[in-house]
Amino acid sequence: MERATEKQVPSGKRAADSGGQWASTLTLRVLTAVVAIPIVLLVVWLGGWVAFAAALFVLAWGCYELHQMMLHSGSRPVLWMSFGLGLLLLIAAMFPQWRLLLLEISLGVALLVAFPLLFWRERLDGSLVDWALTVVFAFYLGWPLSLLLLLRGSQFGWPPPRGLWWLLLLFVAVWTFDSAAFFTGHFLGRHKLAPHISPGKTWEGVFGGLLCTVILCLLLAGWLLQVPWYLALILGLALSLAATLGDLAESLMKRQAQVKDSGQLMPGHGGLLDRIDSLLFAAVVIYFFSQLVVLVSR
Repeated sequence: MERATEKQVPSGKRAADSGGQWASTLTLRVLTAVVAIPIVLLVVWLGGWVAFAAALFVLAWGCYELHQMMLHSGSRPVLWMSFGLGLLLLIAAMFPQWRLLLLEISLGVALLVAFPLLFWRERLDGSLVDWALTVVFAFYLGWPLSLLLLLRGSQFGWPPPRGLWWLLLLFVAVWTFDSAAFFTGHFLGRHKLAPHISPGKTWEGVFGGLLCTVILCLLLAGWLLQVPWYLALILGLALSLAATLGDLAESLMKRQAQVKDSGQLMPGHGGLLDRIDSLLFAAVVIYFFSQLVVLVSR
């Protein structure tokens, strides 16, 4: 999301250095987006097990980044258990007829397996926190990713399934919000949104992202999915709120871990989590909103 530091631009050499750094960051962001966006669109188009493989990579790398961040704060969540629990959620999305059973199994594993794993540690200090982080990280990543798989489904061909259009709307809306917030915050940002969590984010950036996202949803949701304008308006507001909360949630984790970025996977963006933080929360909104639209249209 908005990664520039919105403050009064200093004079002289510091102003030139600041402007040059922002331009360099922007160039890296654009180049990364040029590579990443076609890959994302291809995965959304293909769906099915291709989407599952992509979600599996995001889950694995995201668990790794979270684990590395927590090591900085002295916590030691069980990395492979977070991945395993998240994997159960992804598998449940691929087999809807077994989904409830697999979800129940994942909850059982979180209690009956993840907790006892900590009993044999030599140092028990912080074990309860480590167990909580192990479980929370699995659901933080696995639950939204599973909803995306569930929404997309395995159908392939023309005409595309509605789930494909919902995912396309989600990605474009989140990209629009992030980009609009980035530029609006840099050029117009004055009032800090949550300085104790993420000093660089401003209310101006959020409102700029919200305005552009609402306009986008009014245009695309009606055109692609025949969503009434008032529901499209609500969707734009909800996605903007979710994207903001998702970004702040990840910023809070980085603040707790005392790291600037979650990793260095994506030049100009930081780690993978720095790029998908807004998307994770927005995915939950788009899934349940799509189900609401189905109920309203009956």
